[in-house]
Amino acid sequence: MKFIYIKRESNTKELYRTRNGLKKSKVTSITKYFMGIPIKTMHTYRQIYYRRKNNAVEKMLFI
Repeated sequence: MKFIYIKRESNTKELYRTRNGLKKSKVTSITKYFMGIPIKTMHTYRQIYYRRKNNAVEKMLFI
C-alpha cells in the first residue's frame, strides 16, 4: 500500500451561471491522499460547453 498517492475523480454536477442558468457539467478534481485520507485538492476543473452567443447585429436585415 502506498502512503502518499494522487487520485483523479470525475463526476457530473449541476452548476448555476447567471448568464446561462442551470447547466450539467463534468467536474474533475485531482486530490492528494495520505494513507487513504484526502489531504489536499490540488486542482479542480469544469468542462462546460457554451453555444454560440446571439448577436443582435447579425440578426438585423439590411434592405
